[in-house]
Formats: sequence, structure tokens, C-alpha cells
Amino acid sequence: METHIKVPIGMSMLEAAHEHDIELEGACEGSCACSTCHVIVRDMEYYNKLEDPTDEENDMLDLAFGLTETSRLGCQMTAKPELDGICLELPSATRNFAVDRYAKAT
Repeated sequence: METHIKVPIGMSMLEAAHEHDIELEGACEGSCACSTCHVIVRDMEYYNKLEDPTDEENDMLDLAFGLTETSRLGCQMTAKPELDGICLELPSATRNFAVDRYAKAT
């Protein structure tokens, strides 16, 4: 299912997803401390228009489920005019270590 939304310049893709009730988790609330807002940029042309990911973003992406060469964190992508028309894919799952690695005390 595709959903088309308008994102104000300067707003993160994570914020835009939440504002439009799109299920993009964002467990760390956009502080680049998890990988649950992992998105995949479908078109390399748009991916190349993004700023390079920071070391912190790359560290978090290493933890993401279904990582691809065009993976980014939605909290680190902000809308700008040259991204008009970008298409983002949401992975089929996310990996939240705070939840996924929970172990019952014995």
C-alpha cells in the first residue's frame, strides 16, 4: 500500500510519518539512538540528494533489520525541495533491542 503525504520543509520523515498516522516506530523519539525508524529510499537518484549519514546514524543503521545500500533513519532525513517526490519503503520489521533482547530474570 502506498501513502502520499506532503511534508513541510525542515520536518523529519519520522515526524511526518507520525503526523500522518504512518506506522514508523521511532522508539528513541528521533534522537538517533535506535534503528526503529529505518526507511529505504527506493530511488538512488533521491538517495544521492541526501546529506551523508553521520557516524552516529551509520552505527544505528548497523543494527537495523533488512539493511540496504539506500537505508536511512527517518529521524535523520529532513524534507527539502530537492526531495520532492521521494519514495520511502518501510521494512517489514524493526529491531528494538530494548524490547527484542528482553530476558526474564531467573
